[in-house]
Amino acid sequence: MSDEAVAAAFREERAIVLATLIRQVGDFQLAEDALQDAFEGAVTAWRHDGVPTNPGAWITTAARRRAIDRLRRNRSVTDRAERLAELMRLDTDEEPEESAIVDDRLRLIFTCCHPALDTPARVALTLRALGGLTTGQIARAFLVAEPTMGKRIVRAKRKIADAHIPYRVPEHDELPDRLRGVLRVVYLIFNEGYVATEGDRLVREELCAEAIRLGDLLCVLMPGEPEVWGLSALMLLHDARRAARVDSSGSFVALDAQDRSRWDQVRIRAGLERLERAVGLGRPGEYQVQAAIAAIEASDPVDWAQIAELYGALAALNPSPVIELNRAVAVGMASSPAAGLEVLTPLLAESALERYQPLYAAHADLLRRSGDAEGAAIAYERAIELTANAVEREELERRLRELSK
Repeated sequence: MSDEAVAAAFREERAIVLATLIRQVGDFQLAEDALQDAFEGAVTAWRHDGVPTNPGAWITTAARRRAIDRLRRNRSVTDRAERLAELMRLDTDEEPEESAIVDDRLRLIFTCCHPALDTPARVALTLRALGGLTTGQIARAFLVAEPTMGKRIVRAKRKIADAHIPYRVPEHDELPDRLRGVLRVVYLIFNEGYVATEGDRLVREELCAEAIRLGDLLCVLMPGEPEVWGLSALMLLHDARRAARVDSSGSFVALDAQDRSRWDQVRIRAGLERLERAVGLGRPGEYQVQAAIAAIEASDPVDWAQIAELYGALAALNPSPVIELNRAVAVGMASSPAAGLEVLTPLLAESALERYQPLYAAHADLLRRSGDAEGAAIAYERAIELTANAVEREELERRLRELSK
């Protein structure tokens, strides 16, 4: 029972305790090491003494004391005496106020997603620090070797220390840009889970779940930010369709062929409620528009004309060839394949999309529907060449074979 309690405390308390400990010790790696020591100590102590009434407070105190022990042994730390004095002052059994816990977690989120770190490092560090995933789990999710992912995380922590990246919530005038960066990291995690770049699974459920959990956390910590609610709504509305996106054999199922009875209606309702809350805050943003598109996709019938219009609005907020590609697909569904091709064709000259598989897959589908089997075959072959996900490749190969029937 104590081992189960330690595992539960690790899942529920780790990010909270780590966030507070980093502030107190002033060192990311030292805080992580001390926290790991505390959890290892909990296994033995709780077997002998039973599970404490407040596991989080027990872990916090134990981790702080392990940090003191580590600092006493490590004489190379330049401000060692100052840190020790501060930690010993804090070494009480008093629980921190909820407002302090909120501030500490916000600091940790913005530190992990600091713009001084490159995007892969931000994603990995966020999953490690806030998600609690092991280095091995993150490596497997992104299909890289565990030592490679380990080095990526170590480099990120070292850069935080060497560059003296401040452990703080950005100032008010910095917040919009910095928050956009945080939301982008969370959405990148979700997207890698929703359509895995490589491997033999279309969906990596563990990454979707972590991104949604991080979205929930941001809603708690920043309830006045509409884009936080918008991103959370978007992820829930997409994830609601997860079970229907592949059939019993694991093969791809297109949106218009999915069994809607397999959609998670609880998640759809939750997503719609969050979208409504975001819109009610009166500051439109790109995640809110994307969530509105996902909400229309969840309706029956799907209003493709409205989706095309919303992609136009999204392009005004965040001009992007990828958004224009999505608009082309929607126009092709709302009007005609020829109308969709008219929007899509200029994108074939975009260097940014030169190796973007969805461009060629969409081009192929529009050509097929317009009756150009030869052109569709060439586009499907290019999409297959650029596909590293086995489920997507199998579906594209099936569509290519269908052309010759």
